[in-house]
Amino acid sequence: MNTSFKLSELSASYRNNVQAELKDVIDRCPLHLRSILRYHMGWQEEGNLPGQGKSGKLIRSTLCLLSCQAIGGNPAQIFPAAATLELIHNFSLIHDDIQDASYERHGQPTVWRLWGQSQAINAGDIMFALGILALLRLKQNGITDEEIMYSFRLLSETCLEICEGQYLDIAYENQFDITIDDYLDMIRRKTAVLMAASTSLGAYLAKAGEKTAYFYQFGEELGMAYQICDDILGIWGTPESTGKPVNGDIQQRKKTLPVIYGFKNSNDQDKTKLEELYSQKQIQEEDVSTVAMILVHAGARDYAQNLAKQHYRQALKYLEASNLDKACLTPLREMAYLLVERNY
Repeated sequence: MNTSFKLSELSASYRNNVQAELKDVIDRCPLHLRSILRYHMGWQEEGNLPGQGKSGKLIRSTLCLLSCQAIGGNPAQIFPAAATLELIHNFSLIHDDIQDASYERHGQPTVWRLWGQSQAINAGDIMFALGILALLRLKQNGITDEEIMYSFRLLSETCLEICEGQYLDIAYENQFDITIDDYLDMIRRKTAVLMAASTSLGAYLAKAGEKTAYFYQFGEELGMAYQICDDILGIWGTPESTGKPVNGDIQQRKKTLPVIYGFKNSNDQDKTKLEELYSQKQIQEEDVSTVAMILVHAGARDYAQNLAKQHYRQALKYLEASNLDKACLTPLREMAYLLVERNY
């Protein structure tokens, strides 16, 4: 296998092929449903105009294909599995936007804002169904029935955990006794398990055997680091970089890691102020900067950044434990670094 590849070149190639797979799957939908899904994916604007290219980053599918290549498999053989991961991810995003009352994603109005909550729920459900059906396309690429059934089971169990994580995320909005361990368990389910499924599925379909477990643990730890970084950006990022309002997590009283740490480690005066603000139904925009300032004073930003780096380092340890050639693992290592050091 040629290991002299660059991550940027691989990512661009994988992105193009996964996009083609996704379009082929989604374009088999009836027209009225197809338009909603294509809009969400960033391929067209409202009213069927061409999109502006503001689509997702295809992180999970890229991790899947990089893992397959690291083992020595043929990534082209598992493009349907990579597409399934993106469809499952996007089903969760459409529903998440409804549950969080998010007005924007990638700088554009969310699906529920344009089509209403009921049709957005339908769109998310359809995205999920398409994702499961896309796995059947593996058969024509030479993947065995046993391997397809394993993939079904892995991703179905992953979806159960995602839904449980989303339940906890919503439930925690109205609780003040959330611990850091509670938070870490929640994000493991909500975010990390899908990244773990992505890396392990790519490895498994490349016939990694016992090494598949290392790829699962690598993806899970990377997913933890990724979500913590997302929490940091949700407070201290910029709309230009993230593509969505950065005040949303605070205004909706999300118990993200910096907030939980701030509640536990602020001085008495700041803690009283936090409790007062988080007791409201919604935190007003003019109070968002006050919350952010209190969290910085408590050391919450530094704590979150350090914890993200801990999970990132642990992810790399699992990758190294696979005992694969370092050159084969280089793209995955580079990808992990970019996900943790990102500003988007």
